[in-house]
Amino acid sequence: MSFLLTLLVLALVYVSPSSTHDYKKPLQRANYSESGSAHLQFPIVTTRPSNHVFTHSKTEFSVQNSIPNNFANVKQQIAENIRSAISLDPVVPLKRKHPVIEKLTPRQEEVKAAFAHAWKGYRKYAYGHDHLRPISATYQDWFELSLTLVDSLDTLYIMQMHDEFEEAKKWVKDGLRFDRDKDVNVFEVTIRVLGGLIGAFHVDGSDIFKKKAQEIGDILLNAFESPTGLPYSDINLKSGKAHGPSWNPDSTTSEVSTLQLEFCDLSRITGNPVYETTVMKVSQHLHLLPKKRGLVPMHISPVSGKFQKNSVLTLGARADSYYEYLLKQWIQTGKTQQFLLDDYLLAVEGMRDMLMSKTPSNYTFFGEYETYSRFRPKMDHLVCYLPGTLALGYLHGLPEWHLQIAKELLYTCYLTYTSTATGLAAEITHFYMRDTPADADASGLQKDMYVKRADAHNLLRPETIESLFYLRKITGDKKYEDWGWEIFQSFLRYTKVPNGFTSIGNVLSTENTKPRDMMESFFLGETLKYFYLLFSEGTPFNLEKDWVFNTEAHPIPIRSK
Repeated sequence: MSFLLTLLVLALVYVSPSSTHDYKKPLQRANYSESGSAHLQFPIVTTRPSNHVFTHSKTEFSVQNSIPNNFANVKQQIAENIRSAISLDPVVPLKRKHPVIEKLTPRQEEVKAAFAHAWKGYRKYAYGHDHLRPISATYQDWFELSLTLVDSLDTLYIMQMHDEFEEAKKWVKDGLRFDRDKDVNVFEVTIRVLGGLIGAFHVDGSDIFKKKAQEIGDILLNAFESPTGLPYSDINLKSGKAHGPSWNPDSTTSEVSTLQLEFCDLSRITGNPVYETTVMKVSQHLHLLPKKRGLVPMHISPVSGKFQKNSVLTLGARADSYYEYLLKQWIQTGKTQQFLLDDYLLAVEGMRDMLMSKTPSNYTFFGEYETYSRFRPKMDHLVCYLPGTLALGYLHGLPEWHLQIAKELLYTCYLTYTSTATGLAAEITHFYMRDTPADADASGLQKDMYVKRADAHNLLRPETIESLFYLRKITGDKKYEDWGWEIFQSFLRYTKVPNGFTSIGNVLSTENTKPRDMMESFFLGETLKYFYLLFSEGTPFNLEKDWVFNTEAHPIPIRSK
């Protein structure tokens, strides 16, 4: 029966005709009926035909139709690729120069001082707990897995905070336990804990981190025991019983598609193919599902294996890292898995043609579709990861127009900071479009963007800093470092408190920022790490040959072919 259903799905797939695109062409986003209501009319597409070619000055990519005649052939092909890669490329441990920077720039010194300040507060009031509450001088436990400590391991190492790193390593050995009767989110634990442990293993080489990574990896494998092999969103650490959240039986698309780098690498360092095989089956499943111009809805059922009907198309929360991991998996696996590249290239075209729009002043942003029909000109701060991902693809030989869009979008992300009173971006920014101008009284950036009070919080997120890092290192343009320095100063001015840094509830007022008394683990694991790397002369991480970062900024080696 499952085979017949698969054939039916494949029969519904529409393959669009070959074409070339100028990304600056007018966007035909919606067709309008006589009544004036907008509705989308576009085919379901999963891949380009075999003769579609993307041309770039460095190389040429021919996107093959990677869907064979039947599902069994796909499974066999990918399984053989995995087995071959596992046998040819063991990694225990890496023989690479440890990624430290001997001589720091003055700006890096400032970032290191900020990290030391945050770590001091965490060590004093929250050590071994998930998060620091810096204002009340206490802690918050979400999963009871020492999230901030584990998320910060490779940052401590990279910043050469040796005493703090060795103390944290001892805590991992003696204090990090996974036998708690606690429900946790599989995605969050994978990117923060498993990612943090394997990142620490790769920079330090200690078997302590490998052992702990395998322990949590074995627990998380239970989440994939669903009728389809897609992981449930939540799991009980002690029992290994997995399930959906209480408010929704489905998983989000990012939750099932942002585990692959970590599990593939766990197979690398342990020599056990089960982790990689398990997550590659998920990637394979997603590859075969019908999509909208390569774009995916934000919810998917582990039981039926299908995307949720009438779900939102977005590059933000619940879908963002699906696209990030398509590219990074392809890079991580030594560019051996063609279907990942096919899906990524098609998705970027879909982003450009369906979700990209312009403000009255010609600033580029990416909106979202509600139930596939209503375009909403709003953008999560999370979307600001995309310039970095597009630039990384360009570095690996993908089309130059990817880099051009990356530059335009990153400028908009930078403006979401400069447009507020505090110089810090809101969680969500709304935009005026060319055909929907702002009020007559609007001036400056207010002609192009605005923030609703419900969205005005800043959680110390890293995405814009991440993209500034990529664009600075890939293009060599120092303006990205200068933009980052402006933003760093705003973080110091409005989020630094005596015991660390706090997220704030209102970026629109310098007098009433509404501190939220929370320092998320990603502030140390990602935000300050990317600031530190942004301000470095060169980079200790060779992004073209050796390293790829997971979505939590943990370094993972690129597999040799």
